[in-house]
Amino acid sequence: MREIVLDTETTGFDPEQGDRIVEIGGVELFNHLPTGRTYHQYINPERSMPAEAFAVHGLGDEFLRDKPVFARIGQEFADFVGDAKLVIHNAAFDMKFLNFELKRIGLPTLPWSQAIDTLAIAKQRFPGSPASLDALCRRFGVDNSKREKHGALLDSEILAEVYLELIGGRQPDLVLAPSGAGRSAGGVAQADWRPRPRAEPLPPRLTGAEEEAHAAFVAKLGAGAIWLKRQ
Repeated sequence: MREIVLDTETTGFDPEQGDRIVEIGGVELFNHLPTGRTYHQYINPERSMPAEAFAVHGLGDEFLRDKPVFARIGQEFADFVGDAKLVIHNAAFDMKFLNFELKRIGLPTLPWSQAIDTLAIAKQRFPGSPASLDALCRRFGVDNSKREKHGALLDSEILAEVYLELIGGRQPDLVLAPSGAGRSAGGVAQADWRPRPRAEPLPPRLTGAEEEAHAAFVAKLGAGAIWLKRQ
């Protein structure tokens, strides 16, 4: 299964009011593992940058002036995404902007069914707890020390780690305990679960001849043989 962990930076909150995308970052996962393939693009928004937005991501007019407009990179972005699931924190925000830009240049928009909202997952898993990306990094011990300002690619890399923790770690489909065993009432596997001892121990598999041969072998090794210290 191919997924793209995605983030955008913008000039504001509403494309219908003239706000535009200024950066897109994406990290490719396959079967929940990073492939090393990424997408990153700065974009000229064809408008000035509000001070409030600049304070968030630090992308100013001078830096963005020579960057391509979305019309030049839209098809490349659409080709990278394809039909992969899009893992986004607060997906409604980014999908709104992406679809506005795609529609504006005549490309097909992204269906909502393609998005996986990690904000919604976090709120469902930890109701009443903070669910920002920084809060989830603290919860899962994900290093976000380089996140001095918002950046689409860096945030995507961080979100990829958070997403894997949200769905159960890097092996989300691996179940170590049988159904109902070693689990709390909430369904969480308990770390101290142990299998019950057998009512009747299994019979030994070694023959008498094999035991004698092993004893003779150990005797040749001297008093330092590890088998003599196992007790």
